[in-house]
Amino acid sequence: MTELMRSFKQLDFFLRFFNQSAPPEAARAAFAQRSGRDPQLEAKARELLRSVNAVALLPLLRVEWSPRMRTAAGRADFRGKLVSLNPRLREHGDAEIYRTLRHELAHLVAHLRAGRRRISPHGAEWRQACYDLGIGDERRCHTLPFPARTRVRRFLYRCPKCAADFPRVHRMKPAVACLACCRHYNHGAFDKQFQLRLVRCSSDG
Repeated sequence: MTELMRSFKQLDFFLRFFNQSAPPEAARAAFAQRSGRDPQLEAKARELLRSVNAVALLPLLRVEWSPRMRTAAGRADFRGKLVSLNPRLREHGDAEIYRTLRHELAHLVAHLRAGRRRISPHGAEWRQACYDLGIGDERRCHTLPFPARTRVRRFLYRCPKCAADFPRVHRMKPAVACLACCRHYNHGAFDKQFQLRLVRCSSDG
């Protein structure tokens, strides 16, 4: 009897632990909303594309939230017919979300209209597409307060000739020389006497 009670207690413990450690439905839903494809925005995007007669983009179009984005509000990939949005746009309301969506769709429309002709990312074709999509006053870059991720430059290299410093995030594996000195003294060709030397390596960060 004692052994049976002990087994029940162990089973109860494991069931409680499993229920506490398993993510609740609300948490899973919240994560899904912050990353991956967004059917609602895709429907809105298709509606916008139809309004400017860019129906060739509809079959493969995808709109996603990308948690990997840091400082950019959005990104357009014409080859993949993909619009990626920064999840932090949600902090600034629907107006910013839909404006950024139009901004990125304008890139796709501009490339579609240009065909094989190369165009500037924010040139006349893009500006015309913005106008057609209802954001004629759109600027190239957003002004939203997305803080840039700071990366600690732990390695400091120095040129033995001109003493110029070159801080780096990662250690330089191949031999690298000071470009200014190579140009000035060796017609731009690599010269080992101007090879950068590691003078400091911080253990911070």
